Order: sequence, then C-alpha cells, then structure tokens
Amino acid sequence: MKVLIVDDEQLARMRLCRMIDDLDDYQVAGEAENGQQAVDMAKQLLPDVVLLDVRMPGMDGMEAAALMAEIEPAPAVIFCTAYDEYALEAFDRHAVGYLLKPVKRAGLQDALQRAVTLNRAQISMMESEEAGGTKHISAKTHRGIELIALSSVRFFQADQKYVTVHHADGETLIDEPLKELEERLGQAFVRVHRNALVHVSSIEGLERDSEGQYRLAMKGIEAKPQVSRRHVSEIKALLTGL
Repeated sequence: MKVLIVDDEQLARMRLCRMIDDLDDYQVAGEAENGQQAVDMAKQLLPDVVLLDVRMPGMDGMEAAALMAEIEPAPAVIFCTAYDEYALEAFDRHAVGYLLKPVKRAGLQDALQRAVTLNRAQISMMESEEAGGTKHISAKTHRGIELIALSSVRFFQADQKYVTVHHADGETLIDEPLKELEERLGQAFVRVHRNALVHVSSIEGLERDSEGQYRLAMKGIEAKPQVSRRHVSEIKALLTGL
C-alpha cells in the first residue's frame, strides 16, 4: 500500500518514514510539508493512505482532508497530531484514525490495518449519515484517540470520575460525565439508574436477578445494567411500546 506522509516538521516525517519502512506491505509514496502540497501530491500519486498533520502553515490538515475526499479514489486519512481537540472534527472528515504524537509503532500499525479494512461500502455509509447529530463517542486510549460508533453503544455506566462505554466490541473508558451524555444524546438513550444511561434500541427485556434487583437484558452483550425502582414503571411502559 502506498502511504503519503504530510507534516511541516522534517524530523516528524523522517520518523514516520522509518516506521513505515519497517512494516511489510507498506511503502512511502511521497512526503509533503503543507496542506496544498499534500493535496497536489495526492492527486498525482493516488496514495492508499495519507498520514496527515493537523496544524501546518497555510492550508491545514482539516482543509487538506476535505479536498482529498473529492479525489477518486479517495485515500484513507489518518491524522497524526500533538493535539487531541481535533478528534471529533477529524472523524467528521471521515478519517479512519487519529494518532497523538509522538506516534507509537503499535498505534500506527493498528491504524493502517483499519485503513485497509475500511472498504468503499463503509465510506459510503458514513457519507450518507444525516448531518448534525452525534454519531460517535470519543475516547482516549493507549492507541490515541478512538471513536466508538454510537450505533454500537449499548449503555454507559458511571463509576466515580469515569464512565464505561459498554459497546458491541467490548468496554471503553471515557471522561465525559453521564449527565452531559444524557443531555447531548437526547431521546435515543434513557436513564435507568443514577449511574446508567441505556441505548433504547438495544434493550431486549427487563428481568429480576437472584437478589430481586431489576436488570435490563441488552442485545449482543452479557452485561446487564441495573434499573432503579423509581425507573421501573417508565421502563416497563417503554418496553410495551417497543
């Protein structure tokens, strides 16, 4: 696979080049030091993947990514930056990865593998999503900034300062408070306990455990969030209407 490396710092480009050279099945197709040069080279070289810095003089990485999306076939974009505040905007640009500098070899390899598996059908699906509403939840992990598709989320569970996202592929910690999630996500999620916010479309049923506590059975996962007594009647009414 051909990789275009874009960064205004030569040392950063050299470091990425060395890591790419050590990986099988990938080769550096070219290097660019600003957004406009990156777009021009992408049109000429038609790389499979672009490793793209965000903050650069002149045209920045976000602008460059928007223009690269118009190239046919469009390259997969992986942002490599020292700043985490651009993560949500990056995935709005249909980036397949977001790595924080200094980029780690394992994180780069994971992001490149995701770029390979992201097929045109998935890209078309993302492009057809309605503009506006929240589509992903962002999380800082050892691999950088990762986005969890909201459609895969089953429920959020608060525990002191962190919230665990229970989703189709496992569990991930985030630091966004449950109250803010509830306000942001709207009616697609319902509060069932002071520490749990549940995706309505993922509820399979209401049951009682051996201790008499009410719990929800969720699609595709074993975890069952507890329903407080004050929310039981609301959940029963909701299940009747599903």
